Amino acid sequence: MPEVIFTGPAGRLEGRYHPAKQKNAPIAMILHPHPQFHGTMNHQIVYQCYYAFAHRGFSVLRFNFRGVGRSQGSFDHGTGELSDAAAALDWAQTINPEARACWVAGFSFGAWIGMQLLMRRPEVEGFISIAPPANLYDFSFLAPCPSSGLIVHGEKDAVVPPKDVNTLVEKLKTQKGIVIDQQIIPGANHFFDSKLEPLMETITAYLDMRLANVR
Repeated sequence: MPEVIFTGPAGRLEGRYHPAKQKNAPIAMILHPHPQFHGTMNHQIVYQCYYAFAHRGFSVLRFNFRGVGRSQGSFDHGTGELSDAAAALDWAQTINPEARACWVAGFSFGAWIGMQLLMRRPEVEGFISIAPPANLYDFSFLAPCPSSGLIVHGEKDAVVPPKDVNTLVEKLKTQKGIVIDQQIIPGANHFFDSKLEPLMETITAYLDMRLANVR
């Protein structure tokens, strides 16, 4: 699992990169939760997602947003972090010029950043949005949402009430040409404490379903 350092808009960004064996393998990027609430690229959910994509033949990148770990800069309330994510995807594409596709996954704050990146980068063909904070941030930029993806959240989420995620999903489901798959993990809170296994089973089942349709 090579450590990588690449240039972001606010200085050096630190990441971990798993290169795929195949030259034209798809790229996946995993975005971590809120930097001011202990969010890092080593968060358990980020780590597990990273390996879920790696085991399915993706070249995968996870990295620390500015001001986290050894990444330079300081927290920028989402604006700078979106620029970091764009720079990270640029770096991954430079390393993988023949990549046939790209996916973005994010947890909480990372889900919000990932969905914004989706709007800016037409090459992103799939997303996994874990506990998107629909009550804390404005998701109205998803008009229209350009790609199909999975939105998964906990039934007992006290940070982001399920009704707010439902409202977001219902809005997205009215759009033609994309399919939004919503999954609710029974009994799970925002952090999926003791529910990591059903969360990852849901994510890997969705990935396998999407990848089966590609081949």
